Amino acid sequence: MVNETNLVLESNHELGEIVIAPEVIEVIIGIAASKVEGVYRMQSTFTNNVTELLGRSVHGKGVSLTMNEESGIDVDLYVYFKYGVSVPKVAMEIQRRVKQQVLFMTDIELNEVNVHVIALVPEKTEQLDLQELFENEEAENE
Repeated sequence: MVNETNLVLESNHELGEIVIAPEVIEVIIGIAASKVEGVYRMQSTFTNNVTELLGRSVHGKGVSLTMNEESGIDVDLYVYFKYGVSVPKVAMEIQRRVKQQVLFMTDIELNEVNVHVIALVPEKTEQLDLQELFENEEAENE
């Protein structure tokens, strides 16, 4: 029996029907968004973090789907960006790529793709080796 939350793509009485679970669309969206240049990572939950610690990938994190019969599917993405990127350009590229990939892979047209920028993540700086730093001062003092 098919859940009401599943999406029926095509119903052909001779061959049967094609049904896609919303989780599949979330995975497609998560992968498409994370591949955009300037995206650091998608927002994660505690469950996703534990799953990743156990060595499994979680591709649907940071994605929320809302299905309306009138308007279609609305997507909310919660994303961390790399510091120094143009936020509007990266956000628009995420919207474009997500709509394109979902349409290409499932033949479903998304109504809205809303990008929520959670934070900008700066590049990691090198840790100073304090031992090496103080050795140079001691050599100068002698």
